Parts: sequence; C-alpha cells; structure tokens
Amino acid sequence: MTERIWISVSGILLVLAAAFVWRNNYSAAFVIAALGACAWFLSYRAQLKAKIPDDDVTDDEHDEEPNED
Repeated sequence: MTERIWISVSGILLVLAAAFVWRNNYSAAFVIAALGACAWFLSYRAQLKAKIPDDDVTDDEHDEEPNED
C-alpha cells in the first residue's frame, strides 16, 4: 500500500516539475524533480521491504540453544 502512495507522489511531483520547466523556472523544476526521484526510491524501498522477510521477527526455533552432541 505504501509503495502506491510513494509512486503517486512521485508522479505528481514529475508533472509539477514539468509545469515548472514549461514556465522556464528551472531551479524549482530541479528541486521538485529531485523530490520526485526521492519519492520513487522510497516506493522501491517499500516494495523491496514487502518482498524480503523481516529479520527482527524472532522464531522459537532461533531462540533455542543448538545441541552440542
């Protein structure tokens, strides 16, 4: 769900940056495009985080001491 939010924010910022380029305000367009790129990377991070299992979750199997036979 969060990756969809970040992708939406990224798309909105891309359109906004294009509008600033059209109005010849290149410095604002650069800043907004950079924020859009950050939002895209955050969406990619959320997507990877959803695919990779969390290592902080402890299982009962990992809490037990190994047998030293």
